[in-house]
Amino acid sequence: MAPQRNVVKIAVQMRDAIPQLIQLDQAKPLASVLKEVCVAWNLVYPERYALQFADGHRRYVTENNRSEIKNGSILCLSTAPVMPLLTPPSFPAPLLCLLSARLPLAPASLPLLLLHPCQDLEAEGLLNRLQTGNHEGHREALRLLVLLVSDITFAQEVISRDGLQRLGTIIEDGDDLGEVLALALRAFLELMEHGMVSWETIGIPFVRKVVYYVNMNLMDASVQPLALRLLESVTLSSPALGQMVKSEVPLDRLLVHLQVMNQQLQTKAMALLTALLQGASLAERKHMLDYLWQRNLRQFIYKNIIHSAAPLGDEMAHHLYVLQALTLGLLEPRMRIALDPYSQEQREQLQALRQAAFEPEGESLGSGLSADGRRSLCAREFRKLGFSNSNPAQDLERVPPGLLALDNMLYFSRHSPSAYSRFVLENSSREDKHECPFAQSSIQLTVLLCELLHIGEPCSETAQDFSPMFFGQDQSFHELFCVSIQLLNKTWKEMRATQEDFDKVMQVVREQLARTLALKPSSLELFRTKVNALTYGEVLRLRQTERLHQEGTLAAPILELREKLKPELMGLIRQQRLLRLCEGTVFRKISSRRRQDKLWFCCLSPNHKVLLYGDVEEVAGPPIPESLPEQLPVADIRALLTGKDCPHVREKGSGKQNKDLYELAFSLSYDRGEEEASLNFIAPSKREFHLWTDGLSALLGSPMGSEQTRLDLEQLLTMETKLQLLDLENVPIPEQPPPVPPPPTNFNFCYDCSIAEP
Repeated sequence: MAPQRNVVKIAVQMRDAIPQLIQLDQAKPLASVLKEVCVAWNLVYPERYALQFADGHRRYVTENNRSEIKNGSILCLSTAPVMPLLTPPSFPAPLLCLLSARLPLAPASLPLLLLHPCQDLEAEGLLNRLQTGNHEGHREALRLLVLLVSDITFAQEVISRDGLQRLGTIIEDGDDLGEVLALALRAFLELMEHGMVSWETIGIPFVRKVVYYVNMNLMDASVQPLALRLLESVTLSSPALGQMVKSEVPLDRLLVHLQVMNQQLQTKAMALLTALLQGASLAERKHMLDYLWQRNLRQFIYKNIIHSAAPLGDEMAHHLYVLQALTLGLLEPRMRIALDPYSQEQREQLQALRQAAFEPEGESLGSGLSADGRRSLCAREFRKLGFSNSNPAQDLERVPPGLLALDNMLYFSRHSPSAYSRFVLENSSREDKHECPFAQSSIQLTVLLCELLHIGEPCSETAQDFSPMFFGQDQSFHELFCVSIQLLNKTWKEMRATQEDFDKVMQVVREQLARTLALKPSSLELFRTKVNALTYGEVLRLRQTERLHQEGTLAAPILELREKLKPELMGLIRQQRLLRLCEGTVFRKISSRRRQDKLWFCCLSPNHKVLLYGDVEEVAGPPIPESLPEQLPVADIRALLTGKDCPHVREKGSGKQNKDLYELAFSLSYDRGEEEASLNFIAPSKREFHLWTDGLSALLGSPMGSEQTRLDLEQLLTMETKLQLLDLENVPIPEQPPPVPPPPTNFNFCYDCSIAEP
C-alpha cells in the first residue's frame, strides 16, 4: 500500500522520557496530535502543552508553519505559551509533582507558578516573576525569556501582556548595570525586531536612559553593545528620536567606542555612526564626515579594523560599505551641476587647466599677442587639450559628470603635474587621428567611475562590497581618477587606437577597472600595480577564457578531444595556405626613392615545386603562371626571413619612414650558383603577410606560427568540437574520467573449448 501524501514520519522528544516515533497526519488538527502524544506519556491536560521544532530557535509549531515538518523531523514537547483558565479544584495535587518535573524553570520558581493555576505558566508566569521575584529570580526569568522570545507565537503573548513595558521599567530603573540589564536589553530588542510594535511608540525618557548607558564610562562590556544596537534601530526607524540621539550622543563618544579593542562594541558603534549619517542632511553629513576625518577616523579604520588580526565580520563589512557609499555620495552634488559659462571662478579654473599644460610657470606664451590673437591661441590650446568645442564650457554641460569632471582634471594637473604635462604633450605630438583627447577622456572616465562606484545610488541594505583602498588615503576618488586617466592613455597606445576607436577603448578601460576593483586591493599603489598589469592583451585572453568556460569547452574531456582534432585541422590550414600561394598575389616594388609604381606577380606552381614570378601591368589581371619569365625552385630555398632580418629592409636603414614596412616585409634566401641571393616581398596587407609566410613555412617544412593561423585553428576547433558534441546536448560532461575498476582476483573465466558439452 502506498504511503499517504499527508503523513510524515517524525520523532517527538521530552526531557527524561523515551522519544516517540509517530506518523503525523498533516490533515489532523494539532490539538488531536498533542492529545495522542500526551496520552502515550500519561500526561493530563494536553491543552497545556505545545510542540516545538528541535533546532536552535525552538519555534513553536502552529497551524501556519506545520507544513515545514518533513520526514525525519524532530519535535520537542514543552509547555504552551497560552494556557486555558483552570479552576483550582480541577488542578489535582498529583499534577503539581508531574509539572515540577516537566517545566524548564528553576526549582525555586515552581511553587510560585503552581500556586496560581489560573495563570499562563510561560508568558504570564515569567512576567510576574519580573515584578514579584527577587534579584536572582529576575535573572533566571530573563535568561529564559531571552531564549523564548525569538519565537513569534511566544513573543505575541509577551507583548499582549505588557511585556515591553515591564522590560522597559527594568531598563529605565537601572538598578543592576550588569547581567540583568544586559538580559533585559536583549529581550527588549528581540521583541521589537518581530515588527509587531513600532519604534515610534518608544518614549523619550526610555531612549534618554539608553543614551545615558552609551555615554557612561566603565560600563559593563555586555551592556553598551546592546544599548548601541537599540539606538541604531531607533535612529533608523524614527526621525524624531533619531535627532535626539544625534544631539545627545557626541561623535567623540562613538570614536571612543570604536577605539576599544572589542570587536562587538566596535561593530555596534559603527552601526550607530552610519545610522546617524544616513539620517542627516547632506550638509550635516559633510560636516560630520569632515570632523571624523580630522579626528583620524579613516586612518584608524584602515589600520586597526580593516587590517586587524581578527577577521572582519559580515556586519562590520556592511557598515564599512555604507560609510564608503556615504562618503562618495558627497560628490553627487558636483556630479549633478553643469558648468556655468558665466561663472568667473569656473572660467578661471579652465584657464588654470590650460596654463598648466602649455605655459611654464611665470611665463605667458600669448603676452605679445593682441586680444584676438590670444583668444585664437587659447582656442587652439583647448582643442589640443581634447575639448571638442571651441568654448570648453559646452563640453562640461553634460550631467553627469558635470563639475566633477573639471574637479578631476584640476586635481590631476595640480597633484601630478609631470604626468599631466606628459599626457597632453605626448598626444599633441601624435597624428591627429591617433591622439588621445584628454578632456573628452576625462569626462567619459568620470562618468565611468561614478557608475562603477555607484555614486548617487541609494545604499543597499545587505551589501558588503567595500574597497579597503578607499580608507587608505584622503581624496580617494580623485586619486583613483589620476591612476585611471594614465591607464586610459596606456591602453590607448596598446590598442593603437584612433578617434573612431574611442568607445572601444572605454569599454576595455571599464573592464580593466572593474576587474581590478573586484579584487579589492588593500591600497592605491597595489591597485595601480594590478591594473597596469592587466594589459589589453591580457583582457583579450581573459575574455576568451571566460567564453570557453561558458561554452564548457575547458572540461578535461573536451580539451582531450581538441588535442586529437588539432593535427587534422592543422593539415587543413596548411592545404588552404598552399592553395592561396598557387593563386598568387600582386606585390609592389619599392625603389630607393620610395616609389611604388611598379608591380610584380608571384605564385606557386600546381605541383608545389617552383615559385613563378615576373613584372605585370597594373591594369591587367593576374597573369597566366606559364607566362611568367622567372622561376625559383623550392629545393634551392635556404630560409624564410621576416621583418628587420630582410635584406631589402635592412639596407634602407631604420628611419621612421621604413618602420611601417617592417611588419609587411619578408624574403626568401636561395642559392644562385655559388652565391646567395634573395627574393624580396612587401605584402599588400597584414593578412596577406600571414598567408604567404604560413604557406612558405609549410612549403619548407617549418611550423606555421602566425596569429592568423592561431585564429583559424581556434575557429575550426570550436566548430568541429560543437559538431561532435551535438549528440551529447544536455548531457553533463565530467571534469575527470570515471575510475577504472580494479582487476578481478583471477582470470579463470575463459571458456575452455577443449571441454565437450554433455
